[in-house]
Amino acid sequence: MSWFQQFTFVMRSNITAIRDKVEDPERMLHQLICDMEDELRAVKQSVAAAITDEIQLGKEIESIQSEIGEWEGRAESALEKGKETLAKQALDQKLRHEERLQTIEKVYESQCTQTAKLQSSYRDLEDKIRQARHKRTLLIARLAQAQSRQKINRAIDSAESNSAFAQFHRLEEKVNREESLGQAYDRLEGKDPDADELAAQFEADERREKLESEFAELKRRFQTPAS
Repeated sequence: MSWFQQFTFVMRSNITAIRDKVEDPERMLHQLICDMEDELRAVKQSVAAAITDEIQLGKEIESIQSEIGEWEGRAESALEKGKETLAKQALDQKLRHEERLQTIEKVYESQCTQTAKLQSSYRDLEDKIRQARHKRTLLIARLAQAQSRQKINRAIDSAESNSAFAQFHRLEEKVNREESLGQAYDRLEGKDPDADELAAQFEADERREKLESEFAELKRRFQTPAS
């Protein structure tokens, strides 16, 4: 059932209560749409915050890439001056920044995907509220016809009393819960100290080998041929 269909369903199910409490149904509908617009503005702020995070991550990636280039240049300069220890230290810093870059790039990719989804959802909500404005007159007509269907409306009213936005929120919470549960199982399956220690050793060895390899390549490029 679409968002707008749910909205009209809720409106129809609560006709009797609205007619009893409100003498001007058109004013009531206007207020409901105003409330939706308020909630839409809150959603817009959340989407803007997600986009802001994406932009900041992008800037951080650019900054790290720049630092990687600087450390590589420092390593080359140190080796040209015969300072091998200093060149190794510069290469070590370069590797650290490259590792950090890989991590942030993964986060950035995930953030871009989530931001795109949030923007799409926001546009959908905008469109549905636009439809609600256009169909306001039709809903008022349905309110006027509802007096002849009071029994049916009372039965439906007892079965459905939540707003569309509340249903949307519950669905979102359910999805978040399922994601968190999956992460919990992943964490439980990965709680093996011996395996973690062994993996750390392999990572350290691979890092040392990569450092030595890059240093050897740097020496090969800049080593002055013997007389």
